[in-house]
Amino acid sequence: MTSAKTDTALILWTCATLEEARRICRELVEKKLVACANIIPHVESIYFWEGTVESGNEAKVFLKTLDSHFEHVRDYIKEHCSYDVPEVSKIAIDAGNPDYLNWVAGIVGKEHTLPL
Repeated sequence: MTSAKTDTALILWTCATLEEARRICRELVEKKLVACANIIPHVESIYFWEGTVESGNEAKVFLKTLDSHFEHVRDYIKEHCSYDVPEVSKIAIDAGNPDYLNWVAGIVGKEHTLPL
């Protein structure tokens, strides 16, 4: 069985608080820039910042959208989040449940169907 290449992307974002994650995710879904957001409310991060090793609790967000929306989502997050340098990364989804991938594409406004 072969898989069709998709236009679907998973965006990873780490933010300061659960409240910030909920607010920005709701806005991104309402604007139909993403079809779905999953929020993991508590992750512990250890990172190097301004010359020292830091640690803190953050929220981790997984956003499902189309590859073509990445720049808009990234820019929206950068403009509306509290971090000076937010992590916003994209992973291409090469395969998945065609029904789900078609649902994502339908929500974010692009006519796109994959073979079942």
